[in-house]
Amino acid sequence: MRRVDRQLVMEFRSHGGRRCGAGRKPASSRPPVHHVRRPTLSPRCPSHVTLRVRTGVPCLRNRRFIGEFRVSLREACERSEFRVCHYSIQRDHLHMIVEAGGKEMLARGMKAVAARLARSVNRVFRHKGPVLFGRYHLRVLRTPREVRNALAYVLLNVRKHWQQRYGAPPPVRLDIASSGAWFDGWKRPPPSPEKTGLRAVARPRTWLLVKGWRQHGLVDPQEIPGSNVIVERRSLSSERVRRDQRGWCR
Repeated sequence: MRRVDRQLVMEFRSHGGRRCGAGRKPASSRPPVHHVRRPTLSPRCPSHVTLRVRTGVPCLRNRRFIGEFRVSLREACERSEFRVCHYSIQRDHLHMIVEAGGKEMLARGMKAVAARLARSVNRVFRHKGPVLFGRYHLRVLRTPREVRNALAYVLLNVRKHWQQRYGAPPPVRLDIASSGAWFDGWKRPPPSPEKTGLRAVARPRTWLLVKGWRQHGLVDPQEIPGSNVIVERRSLSSERVRRDQRGWCR
């Protein structure tokens, strides 16, 4: 009987490609924003921008740093078609709501703000070396609901982090590490622990940031961003929490 040769079937194995687990693994659980193409930006839409600092940089919620950055931001909050309208400073990142005439104006304005942030860190903490961690994160706000949520998220961001850290709402007061003192959309003004001085942010001009967001209600200082609820303050027994309640910033 004549032997029939059969071709061996070889299993095809690919290298790389789009599959689960492919590619270089991130260096940390919160990787930096990489150099990717930015979304289209309309002059009619404000944007929510986040800047992060590197590990090893001292806590930004320091009274000396807050005062230094506020003075520096006052000089750069309005540049041609770029305006910083709201901000809040957290331990290792900074939130801002800005208006820009386009992608190029936004890039130039953010470059100036980032440089001033880094110089303020170096002056106050006598820090040397890089300060920022990656590029800034950008989200364009296109609807009144998005703008309203972003305003509450930025101005009340410290309440969100406090809730995550202690499991209970913080005291209702004005965060001096934010632009809440110059915000005219409070449902009821929160108590301020100190005088704020000269205005450190630009006045908004876009319809969404001036009037449009008010369709969905004013911002209540008791809100906790992300929880969709308004909670009342309750007593906490921890000595560390009581110390933090006397002052959110060192």
